[in-house]
Amino acid sequence: MQIHWTDQTSNDDDEILVGDLQRSRHRTRLQRAKLSNKILHYYRLKLEDWNSSKFVLRDLKGNQEIVHDLGALWGTAEKMIGRPVNPLDPHLLQQIEEEQRQLLGAEQS
Repeated sequence: MQIHWTDQTSNDDDEILVGDLQRSRHRTRLQRAKLSNKILHYYRLKLEDWNSSKFVLRDLKGNQEIVHDLGALWGTAEKMIGRPVNPLDPHLLQQIEEEQRQLLGAEQS
């Protein structure tokens, strides 16, 4: 089974076997999807894990694409929105900061 580098563990000696470390691997995949969605939300896209083997990328119009790994995510996202995805876009960074402030405010109240 070929595993994208984003799905590998920090220890090169670790092999991902079915059942072994599967829960931890699934949890980290969901965390990576959650972080990716912070950027994708700005472009009105949403990434979801699909059976811990692939991802599904959706837009608000109902279009969807299967993404095999996070390496293919950004190219697929650009194809769906018809323009480049810039994770350093000042408006995107401002939106992420605003969402963080709202989360911190909600947790403190």
